Amino acid sequence: MCAETKKAESPVEEKAKPSNFIRDFIDEDIAAGRWGAKVHTRFPPEPNGYLHIGHAKSICLNFGIAKDYNGQCNLRFDDTNPTKEDVEYVDSIKEDIHWLGFDWEDREYYASDYFEQLYQWAEYLIEQGKAYVDELSLEEIKEYRGNYYKKAKESPWRNRPAEESLDLFRRMRAGEFGDGEKVLRAKGDLESPNMNLRDPIMYRIRRVHHHRTGDKWCIYPMYDWAHGQSDAIEGISHSICTLEFENHRPLYDWFTANLPLKEPPRQIEFARLNLTYTVMSKRMLLQLVEEKHVLGWDDPRMPTVSGLRRRGFTPASIRNFADQIGVAKADSTVDVGLLEYCVREDLNQHAPRVMAVLNPLKVTITNMKDDEVVWFDAPLHPEDESYGTRRVPLTRELYVERDDFMEDAPKKWFRLAPGKEVRLRYACLLTCTEAVKDPATGEVTELLCTWDPESHGGKSPDGRRVRGTLHWVSASHAVDAEVRLYDRLFTKENPMDADDGKTFKDYMNPDSLQELTHCKAEPHLATAQPEDRFQFERLGYFVADRRDHNSDHPVFNRTVTLRDSWAKIAKKQAPEKGKKKQAKKNKEQAPQTDANTEKYITINDVSKLDLRVGMVRHAELVEGADKLLKVMVDLGEARERQIFAGIRASYPDPAVLVGRRVIVVANLKPRKMRFGMSEGMILAGGGGTENLGVATFDTELKPGDKVS
Repeated sequence: MCAETKKAESPVEEKAKPSNFIRDFIDEDIAAGRWGAKVHTRFPPEPNGYLHIGHAKSICLNFGIAKDYNGQCNLRFDDTNPTKEDVEYVDSIKEDIHWLGFDWEDREYYASDYFEQLYQWAEYLIEQGKAYVDELSLEEIKEYRGNYYKKAKESPWRNRPAEESLDLFRRMRAGEFGDGEKVLRAKGDLESPNMNLRDPIMYRIRRVHHHRTGDKWCIYPMYDWAHGQSDAIEGISHSICTLEFENHRPLYDWFTANLPLKEPPRQIEFARLNLTYTVMSKRMLLQLVEEKHVLGWDDPRMPTVSGLRRRGFTPASIRNFADQIGVAKADSTVDVGLLEYCVREDLNQHAPRVMAVLNPLKVTITNMKDDEVVWFDAPLHPEDESYGTRRVPLTRELYVERDDFMEDAPKKWFRLAPGKEVRLRYACLLTCTEAVKDPATGEVTELLCTWDPESHGGKSPDGRRVRGTLHWVSASHAVDAEVRLYDRLFTKENPMDADDGKTFKDYMNPDSLQELTHCKAEPHLATAQPEDRFQFERLGYFVADRRDHNSDHPVFNRTVTLRDSWAKIAKKQAPEKGKKKQAKKNKEQAPQTDANTEKYITINDVSKLDLRVGMVRHAELVEGADKLLKVMVDLGEARERQIFAGIRASYPDPAVLVGRRVIVVANLKPRKMRFGMSEGMILAGGGGTENLGVATFDTELKPGDKVS
């Protein structure tokens, strides 16, 4: 058992939850005594695919609210479309929710549990003259309903007697008619601009085997008919839905108002989650799976919960991500970098450190005996002694990363090169004396080095400065492993924004998976179990694959990278001559424009900004920063955002900002500063840095309202 497993993850953490618009509604209902002042939510997935990160946000929201209000949250499968549903999806959904840290106890329900009740209520609406059996085809129904610009017209069967519709509906259930021959429609409002109210279909004939009811039914309720009524049957107080259901709410209200229900649920909509470099449509994800663009629903490149789990994301990191993004009233896109930041922060605290070499280059220590082995104790976690230590062997033959050697090294290269001295992590100081090459190809195949036996643990006995530290693995003790390097699945930030003639699949990243089969890992990893997570020092965070990993064939997936300092240095060291040449070329190729043209931006640039009303809840000086204030801003989300603003000179007493409504750029990528994470920008203006004033409102706008 590896060291990480002794640090069992605690259940969902106890956290104080700041207010947001959903909780405000709930607080109002509790104060009014609705539903006995109790809160009862539900998570209602359709079992037609695997859950993705957007569903995880909804799970955290629904189960989290129920927990915070000492209420209950049901799990209900809205299984009204048997043509697309499968037990595999049901099982995966339950597994994902439990893995995320939530439990529905004994409240596992299915819309199919209520088919008989829904049928009886449909008969009730027919008897009340509120529903009728229609014989138009689906194409004709679409034509008759019109659209936003075209008025609807009545079906010839809309005013047939209730007794006739009731008889036909019962015969539909009995199987007397063919698929699509007849439907049951609600008698709504054909004049409504809301298309959902224009006599929506409630039942259709469909002879399909259902995964739970078998062949008992040949008519199935439409989602819009079953969903709200299922909530009512279960006694749900607050039906929390994503924003696309906002236009469906008038229909749900129409149904419940025309049925003998005591206190139907209150529906509240919030913005769905969109991520950069990702598609979230289950239809598109299914397409990726069926067309073999990925290796299944749990492919670590997929945004599914099972895919994220297999990639090495932790339940805590996903819950933290859901808290970070909060809930909003308008759709926006979250930078996938924030999700990566959340898992990186969690793994930094909980993942034991080990060494592995992904692209091995052999090193021979020429002043060490063939059979000599020197053991070193290395901490499994530099900041938590409770993780303990592991034993690391140093032998004559080692492996280092091929990228850690450069024959003609530039000035600021602190890794291996002829004549260069480096530190082997936890072990000793090592100097490269010679690079052995393949005579046919010229490729470096081996490094000959010497070690300083007095530098035990990597300390220089004479105090000489050695700046480079490398990870390494003993050749004779190494564990052979396969390592899979995963990257983002798409190369375009918004794959849905496809150019003419292209689809989202044209932007798939050809380098989203690299499989390395000759990697070398330190002996400690020989005991790794599936789903054990580690930091491979200097490389990133990795997890033992939950499907393919075993002791005979270790397989590790990269979860997320570490920061690469050399990439920044190399970029700065680009030859000045090349820079000037390229600059001259760019200038020659640039179109000749008016001198003032460059100062303009397009309306598209402005439209990318998500400007929101924020209420300042707290503001304080930042110690060690002469220009900054730390401001806690309420954007109507599940938590306040922390923003560092350079307005200290204008507000020496930060308390004057508390209670003010400010404009916040809400969709900036979070920036990690020395003082903490800054999660947005507060707009301010004025004459110079000494006279900046934040933009405020006099009107009663609510936190999270969009500014345009």
